[in-house]
Amino acid sequence: MDYRIGSGYDIHKLEENRKLIIGGIEIPYEKGFLAHSDGDVLIHSIIDALLGAVALGDIGTHFPDNDEKYKNIKSSILLKKTLDLIKTHKYKIINLDTNIIAQKPKLSPYIEDMRNNLAFLTNLNKNQISIKAKTNEQMDAVGECKAIEANCVVLLKKIEY
Repeated sequence: MDYRIGSGYDIHKLEENRKLIIGGIEIPYEKGFLAHSDGDVLIHSIIDALLGAVALGDIGTHFPDNDEKYKNIKSSILLKKTLDLIKTHKYKIINLDTNIIAQKPKLSPYIEDMRNNLAFLTNLNKNQISIKAKTNEQMDAVGECKAIEANCVVLLKKIEY
C-alpha cells in the first residue's frame, strides 16, 4: 500500500466590510478575510495539505493570487480542482484533521455545518473529517483579532484497480 501524508497551513488578515467564509460556510461577523479569493483559510490549508502529500507544490503554484481568473473565486471551486488533480495521480483521501485558530468569532456553533459541507465537497463520510476550533489566548495577530489561521493534516492512499 502506498500512503502519503500532507500538511497545510494558511492565515489571512481580517478586514471590515468583507464576508467571513470558513469551510465554505458564511459566518456572521463584523470582519472578513482580506484575500484575492474568498480567503477561506480552512479550505486553503486542506488544498495545501493535499498538494503537499502528492508533492505537487502549493496553492499559490496552482492558483496564483496575481491571476485575475481567481479573483473573488470560491475556495470550494479550488478544492474541487485540487481533488481532480489528486485523483489523476491516483490518490484518495483517507481522512482530514484540521484546526482553525481564531480569537473571535466563536466557531463551535458552525463546526458541524463545516464538516457537512466538506464531506459534500470531498465525497467523504463526515467521520473522516475532523475540525477543531482553538483560540490563540489573546497572543499575536490571531489573538488580537487581526487574523485567522488554519492548519490541516491529510492521509492519502493510492487507488488500487
